[in-house]
Amino acid sequence: MELIYSLKNRLLSGGSEVCRKEALELIGAPLEELTSAARELQQKLCGTSFHLCTIINGKSGRCSEDCAYCAQSCRFHTGADIYGVLPPEEMAKSALNNYQQGIRRFSIVTSGRALTDQEVDEVCEGFSAIRKSCPIGLCSSNGLLTLPQLKKLKAAGVTRYHCNLETSRRFFPSICSTHTYDEKLQTLRWAKEAGLQLCSGGILGMGETMEDRIDMALTLRELGVDSVPMNVLNPIPGTPLENCPALPYDEIRRTAAIFRFLLPKKQIRMAGGRALFPDKGLALMESGLNAAISGDMLTTYGISPKDDFSLAEKAGYHTILS
Repeated sequence: MELIYSLKNRLLSGGSEVCRKEALELIGAPLEELTSAARELQQKLCGTSFHLCTIINGKSGRCSEDCAYCAQSCRFHTGADIYGVLPPEEMAKSALNNYQQGIRRFSIVTSGRALTDQEVDEVCEGFSAIRKSCPIGLCSSNGLLTLPQLKKLKAAGVTRYHCNLETSRRFFPSICSTHTYDEKLQTLRWAKEAGLQLCSGGILGMGETMEDRIDMALTLRELGVDSVPMNVLNPIPGTPLENCPALPYDEIRRTAAIFRFLLPKKQIRMAGGRALFPDKGLALMESGLNAAISGDMLTTYGISPKDDFSLAEKAGYHTILS
C-alpha cells in the first residue's frame, strides 16, 4: 500500500513517471487501494470530463490478415458481413445520428491491411459529407497507411488516427503473422508526422501476461499516444481465440488502474467487450478510465450513447466531451 501512495503522490506533484519495475510491483498491490488511487489520479490530472466517441464499420470483411481475434479475416469462417467502402451519404447519416445523441467524435473504421489510394479517396469523400452534415470531430482507422495517405485524411478534416498495437512486442507474433509490430509503430509515427493525434491500445484476454500489458502501455507512452482504447476479448466463434476463457473482472480493473499510473494524463478508453460486463464498465470508470467507445462495435453489439451518458453520470463525471 505504501508503494501505491508513494507513486500517486509523486505523479500528483509532477515527479518522474512510473517505471516498468514499479508498474510490475503494482500487480500484487491491494486492488481496492490501487483502483481508488487511480481514480484520484484521473480526477486530479484529467478533471471530471468523460470522453465518448462512436465508430462505423466503413468497410467490412475480406481482410487478408490473420489476427487471431478478428471476425473480419478472410482466413476464418465467422459469418461477418462483407462489403466495400460505404457510400458517403451513409457515413454522414450515421455521424449525424450520433451527433444528435450527444456524441462529439466519430470514426470511420475499415477492414483490411490497408486501403488503396482509391479507397482512401472514397473515405475522404465520406468525411467531406460528414463535415457538411454536422461539426462532429473526426477520427479514422484504416490499417497500415502510408504518409501521403495519412496526409490526405488530415486534409479531409481528420484530427486523430487509430491503429491498435493490440499487445506487447513479445506477444504480438502469437496473434498475428501477416504483419509486424514495427509496421504498426511506423504507421503511428507517420500519423503523427502528418499532424494527427494518435489513438492506439490493445486487447486484454488473448493469453498475454500482465507484463505484456504493461510493456504495451510503456510503448504507447513512448509514442505519445493521446487516446488508449482498452478492449477486452469478445471471443468470436470461428476464430482461433473462440475458446479463450473470460478474464476475471478484478483483473481487468487492476489493468485499468495500472494503465492510469503509467498514462496519468491520457484518455484511457473502454472499448470492445465491455457489453459482456454485468455493470457495463461502471467499475472501470471508477478505476481510472475516463473515456469510452459508445454504440455498437465493428461486428458485435455495444452500449447505447444514452446508457453511457447515464453510466458516466453515475460514476461522477460532470461533462461529456469528445
